[in-house]
Amino acid sequence: MSAKERLRNQLVSAREYSKSLLADFRTPEQWTHQVHPHANHALWFAGHMAMTDNYWISTVAPEKVFQRPDFEKAFGTGSQPTSNPADYPAADEVLRVMDERRATLLGVLDGLDEVDLQKPLPKGSPEFLRDVGSVFETAVWHEGLHSGQLSVARRAMGHKPVM
Repeated sequence: MSAKERLRNQLVSAREYSKSLLADFRTPEQWTHQVHPHANHALWFAGHMAMTDNYWISTVAPEKVFQRPDFEKAFGTGSQPTSNPADYPAADEVLRVMDERRATLLGVLDGLDEVDLQKPLPKGSPEFLRDVGSVFETAVWHEGLHSGQLSVARRAMGHKPVM
């Protein structure tokens, strides 16, 4: 299996796991349930995954970036989750954007070859992103980090483990 195929499989697997966790959230109150006042909740997770996928896309294919200031404010880097459902777009819209941004990220990956994955990123890119391939590796790692937080919120609501 090529490095590109491994990255694709990991991105798809990470998202499938996240979506299995999200399946138990139904009401606006459940979507914005916080284990403590500073914890991330399910709706923030979904929007944050959309916005970070958008960021990964911006590093490799800036012409495919999603422009939505309300999403950036609610879910972007440095945003602070609140338990008020009125502070957010509806969950179905957030999930739609999350799915669309991952599909776009996968499409960007599909358009690359093995040599492309080894190319350096543009000047000014974060130091932790060594090359194009590291963008996709970091996307998997980042989702895993936050899906652990999502798992805690889900379990606090009484749901059994997914795995």
